[in-house]
Amino acid sequence: MNRDHRGLITSKRGCVAALAAAEIASMAVWFSASAVLPALKIEYALTNAHGALLASAVSLGFVTGTLLSALLGWADRLDQRRYFAVSALVASAANGGMILVDPSTGWTLLLRFLVGASAAGIYPVGMRMVAAWARVDMGLLVGVLVGAQVLGLSLPYLIDALGGLAWRATLATSSVLAVLGAILVMLVSLGPNLSRPVAFRASTITAAWRIPSLRLANIGYLGHMWELFAMWGWVGIFLVASFSRYPGGPEAVWWAKIIAFASVAAGAPGCLAGGLLADRYGRTTVVIGALAVSGACCLSVGFFFAGNPLLLAAICIVWGATVVADSPQFSASVAELSPPTLVGTMITLQTCAGFLLTTATIQLMPLLADLVGWERAFMVLSVGPIVGIAAMLRLRRRPEAALLANGNR
Repeated sequence: MNRDHRGLITSKRGCVAALAAAEIASMAVWFSASAVLPALKIEYALTNAHGALLASAVSLGFVTGTLLSALLGWADRLDQRRYFAVSALVASAANGGMILVDPSTGWTLLLRFLVGASAAGIYPVGMRMVAAWARVDMGLLVGVLVGAQVLGLSLPYLIDALGGLAWRATLATSSVLAVLGAILVMLVSLGPNLSRPVAFRASTITAAWRIPSLRLANIGYLGHMWELFAMWGWVGIFLVASFSRYPGGPEAVWWAKIIAFASVAAGAPGCLAGGLLADRYGRTTVVIGALAVSGACCLSVGFFFAGNPLLLAAICIVWGATVVADSPQFSASVAELSPPTLVGTMITLQTCAGFLLTTATIQLMPLLADLVGWERAFMVLSVGPIVGIAAMLRLRRRPEAALLANGNR
């Protein structure tokens, strides 16, 4: 290992564990505003539409950050530990800044945009770093990293539930966690499969669409993303609305927050299980199965609205486990199908396109909830899994699919 690539932690297991911990801590800032939205609605009379703007601002920031990173090849050319650490510190400052401004003003939208832009140096860069340690376990390692991201995303819901309506404490805690993530990532060593940086050429970014196998993997990812962040961003509000009607009572909102946390956090074991199964039985097999189950949840969850809270909680947790179980496999597929010197850029481009799409569905959900009610609003998300399954079936038939998961298509 190059001396410049060494950190205090040098073993593969230790580095993957530290990377996962850094990802959990750093990504806690993403949904912090969504988690405290019920409190903000009470104190500042914010609407669901304003909540959608707060969520979309993060996604738009992430798209901007990943696009800039891809155009300049930062994920493959910069020192990835420093890139991650600086990004986490900027995200921490922007997230904490929301405590100092009126949440109903445009300043909050700007700060959420900066949080998203900073995350471009955390999530895709973390995947690039963990992929450099992979041998025959790419799916598992990327699954660990994405599972860590999911836990980080779910943390604000738990912090907020424990803190009641103290929304400033939730924001402050998630900002402190991001600083911890910046410290942790500087301790790791870079993996042995890290490719040497190459001179950047703008034409290389077209490979994401020009190469048929990459194109299909990216179309599948877009179908997955059509569903994912709309579910994550609105499941908490959906559960609050449902539990407030049945069973009702003073603890309805608290239980809604706990189940929202459990639903998002269920994606972490889902990612790990998906990684283990994909390395053994095939990438496209696991992706198709996860999309089929999550798509069925999109279509059926509304029928449980304002019904038995235990049944609703169960389907939301199953949905949360499967809605992201396939996500690591899209990233692993791109890593395996891309030229080695462009893995970081291709992963960054993939996430950029996916998060751009999420801005549409995040905005769409409150409009549909007002128009047709929460009983039917989530049904439109099933379009994504259908498109994703079709793309994965086509990729499975291509000869390049033999590169996936050591030949396990």
